[in-house]
Amino acid sequence: MAAEILQHVPLPTLDRPFGIHLWPIFDKAYEQLMGYPASEFKFVEGVTPLSTFKETAALLVTYYVVIFGGREVMKNFSALKLNTLFMIHNLFLTVVSAILLALFVEQLLPTIWRHGIFYSICDHRGGWTQPLIILYYLNYVNKYVELLDTVFLVLKKKPLTFLHTYHHGATALLCYTQLIGLTAVQWVPITINLLVHVVMYWYYFQSARGIRIWWKKYITMLQIVQFVIDLGFIYFASYTYFSSAYFPWAPNMGKCAGEEFAALAGIGIITSYLLLFISFYIATYNKTAKAGRPRRNTGTKSLIDMRNYEIPSPAQATGNAKTNGAATSGRSNGPVTRSRKA
Repeated sequence: MAAEILQHVPLPTLDRPFGIHLWPIFDKAYEQLMGYPASEFKFVEGVTPLSTFKETAALLVTYYVVIFGGREVMKNFSALKLNTLFMIHNLFLTVVSAILLALFVEQLLPTIWRHGIFYSICDHRGGWTQPLIILYYLNYVNKYVELLDTVFLVLKKKPLTFLHTYHHGATALLCYTQLIGLTAVQWVPITINLLVHVVMYWYYFQSARGIRIWWKKYITMLQIVQFVIDLGFIYFASYTYFSSAYFPWAPNMGKCAGEEFAALAGIGIITSYLLLFISFYIATYNKTAKAGRPRRNTGTKSLIDMRNYEIPSPAQATGNAKTNGAATSGRSNGPVTRSRKA
């Protein structure tokens, strides 16, 4: 019986790495939602929604006004729970990220296998095909949905860190610059980012359900690895472009597709991500490995902790310490007392 069932299960191939052909399914689903098939989509600056800098800038300004204005407003209200909405939001982003990643893999794997990496990141025929363009666009639009992450933080009265607020806004801007800059290499950071988001938003979903997961630290490590790989490809593609265009005497592999402003935006933004995430990792996790010594509270919390757990106020922390008989440390005019239990 099992053998008969397996005979009808489609086997993975190079052109259909998941066994079934995903694109026709996506094409029909997109037509049901939008009224025309995905295969007819065209990205036209000024015509396609959210395709102009004015629209992008307006949405990002609105984002920062809402979150920082909302934080001031919420000072007068109690924190909202919103746990069900938070779970739905994170499950939705997990599923969307997984679907987009699968569609990218189906489109890219045959190209990379048959033509190589350089062709896929520097030739429009490899990294700027019609199916990839709509996937780039949908990934870009999804970045605005991800801005709701911060809205949840505001409504739940959790801290807003520079890394979180900068990263969310800059990523939407980065995706926009790569779309209008016609870069073929953009699929590299996009696909790795989708993989990270499948893991990350699944963690948030499970955490909202009350399930404690031990590997939250490794999500940050995965993000750092992501940026290192991204920059390797982006630096290479940018070097190839600029050297072939302006310094042909320098060693290079030829022309590389994309506009100069898009290359500079990719280098600047993703380099800043790498530096900020390394700094965050060191401040958050590095001190926990000191033998026999608990990490001092430096006021820095994991991004994941901030999203899912309330951080006590100084008054609450002091009250808790007194209740438990724990020692408090810091600057004071008198001697520091230590609990005998400690």
